[in-house]
Amino acid sequence: MKIVIIEDEKLTADDLAETIGKVIPGARITAILSSVKKAISWFQKNEQPDLIFSDIQLGDGLSFEIFKSVSTNVPVIFCTAYDEYALKAFNANGIAYILKPFDQSTITAALNKYSNLKNKFSENAINLDKIIQLFDANKSQANGSVLVYHKDKILPILFDNIAIFYIENEITHLLTFAQKSFIINKTIEEIEKITPDNFFRVNRQFLVNRKAIKEASRYFSRKLSLTLTIPFQKTITVSKLKVPDFLNWLAIH
Repeated sequence: MKIVIIEDEKLTADDLAETIGKVIPGARITAILSSVKKAISWFQKNEQPDLIFSDIQLGDGLSFEIFKSVSTNVPVIFCTAYDEYALKAFNANGIAYILKPFDQSTITAALNKYSNLKNKFSENAINLDKIIQLFDANKSQANGSVLVYHKDKILPILFDNIAIFYIENEITHLLTFAQKSFIINKTIEEIEKITPDNFFRVNRQFLVNRKAIKEASRYFSRKLSLTLTIPFQKTITVSKLKVPDFLNWLAIH
């Protein structure tokens, strides 16, 4: 079986490839593609695989754009950090999924589903437009909070109440507008994928809510420095490569 993996996090992609190899020893990973652009180019030049494992959000856009740009009737197993709301949408359309972080049992279940359905797939089997509509609708409505651990409790914190996510000592934290800080059991990369559009990843350390930004000012080396509407001791800068996108986002939001 020839399999293509579309995943922008190298460690995740390598782990997925290794796990697939354990579940199906004869499987051959023909490509690991890290972006929408690279995936489109690869599919235009190469023979189609038997199966695709694809993350949903890549660094340069949604993986749905790949399947809109190239003609393929290959079944797709989506790998996603999103919660159950989106997964129900995929199931309703006959798409298998893996919820990150995955393990061997979830890979096995997804591959078993593929085996059961592979003879039923056709060019019309994947209603991509419907999936995108459900994905966008649910992203804006249902996934409105993140879970944090506080003492012996697990608490949902609404995104609207969060001013900033940040990394300190390699641990991800959030700070609310009420100036309450919590530790999150997710990487900032995982958090970035589930936050609404009014959050922006200004650099590797900070993910900021638009409502928390009081002003932006010029900083060294063509960077920007941010002042928040709440007290925050750390210096927040927008990396110079992100300044144009940040200013566009700031104007829209």
